[in-house]
Amino acid sequence: MTGRITLTMIKPGAVANEHIGPILHKINEAGFHIAAMKFFSLTKIMAYSFYKVHEQKPWFNELMEFMISGPVVVAILEKDNAVADYRKLMGTTNPKEAEDGTIRKLFGNSVGSNAVHGSDSDENAKIECDFFFAMSERYYLLEETGV
Repeated sequence: MTGRITLTMIKPGAVANEHIGPILHKINEAGFHIAAMKFFSLTKIMAYSFYKVHEQKPWFNELMEFMISGPVVVAILEKDNAVADYRKLMGTTNPKEAEDGTIRKLFGNSVGSNAVHGSDSDENAKIECDFFFAMSERYYLLEETGV
């Protein structure tokens, strides 16, 4: 499904602040179909495996602690041009610099607690979706998935 899927993760801060519904509403309003969704807590191993590409960054340990501090919601979003469209809807990493109306502007608190994660490329979208969801857990709108 290159180009038609992306992963979102509603992070622990946004979950704790009861922003799941409003965030999902913005996603639906933007024309995304939710093809799969889970609500759970990341283990240390899961968080490390998912974010290990950032292991050498100075903020990695803080990120790990935050991501295991409470439950998350992960979802596969389906739409033409999914990655780019969702990145625009999310806004920049720093909520203070994000455009008005974006998810991070509305629901993020800081760079470290920016409300949501989104895939940064079609390749990573497939990897991230496969990390959290088996094919049997996905309900695509398209007849042919291409994966």
